[in-house]
Amino acid sequence: MWRAVVDIFLNFIMKVPERKKILSFRRTVFAHFKKSGRYDLAWRTDTRPYFIFISELMLQQTQVPRVQVKFAEFVKRFPDFRALAAASQTDVLAAWQGLGYNRRALFAKRAAEIVVRAHGGELPRDVAALQRLPGIGPNTAAAILVYAWDEPHIFLETNIRTVFLHEFFPRSQRVADARLLPFVAAALDQRRPREWYWALMDYGTFLKRTTGNASRRSKHHVKQTRFEGSHRQVRGGILKFFLSGTKGAAFSSEKIAHAISREPATTQRALDELYGEGFLEMKEGKYWLG
Repeated sequence: MWRAVVDIFLNFIMKVPERKKILSFRRTVFAHFKKSGRYDLAWRTDTRPYFIFISELMLQQTQVPRVQVKFAEFVKRFPDFRALAAASQTDVLAAWQGLGYNRRALFAKRAAEIVVRAHGGELPRDVAALQRLPGIGPNTAAAILVYAWDEPHIFLETNIRTVFLHEFFPRSQRVADARLLPFVAAALDQRRPREWYWALMDYGTFLKRTTGNASRRSKHHVKQTRFEGSHRQVRGGILKFFLSGTKGAAFSSEKIAHAISREPATTQRALDELYGEGFLEMKEGKYWLG
């Protein structure tokens, strides 16, 4: 009874499509998944919470094909939260190389330490507790609960935005997430949320490939900056330098700038950031990997 009242309220206030259209939309998404779904992804064939947690961090800002390779290597080297928590920061960063956005590696290790210390090595099954872990926002927390425990939660990410913008806002520009969320809620398959979101993700990938990236019409879309010649490249070059056989040695900023072929001022700015974020240690003007 109350569910029907809620549906009517949402339809009236937020202009959610009638149930018939939502059911048709679900059939379209599931039909594509049945035909072309990526059933063989490692974090789909094995949905233990640790695998889901690592895959969600890796998939932030990184495409699936690259994650597939690095994920297999990473979980083989660090098979659970206890192994990751006990690993050195250097080893974790080395295993992360190739994925980019290296702060996610620090987030993973620091989160593992919290999970071991505060939760006995088991990922908490709670949105608020998950959001207290480094690198986990509300959307990622909800995604973890969906994929690890098959719980029905509402969240958005790029592929999901693409689907709902394409299907329900085909001509709109700068669409806010607040307009999309009622549609996501109305369409959510409560009986099989994990499979529904898998299907949405794969349908979003298909749409991007065949019709273009509709998520660019989101109010929250941020164009990714070019990596070549960017500040991110300088940061990455510094970490790569320290991970390529320096064995804990300390270096001056001038030596590091020369090694990575960058201007001293540019290098110093990146070193200051990496030190402040906990990647590097520094004493008497020399830096080493933390």
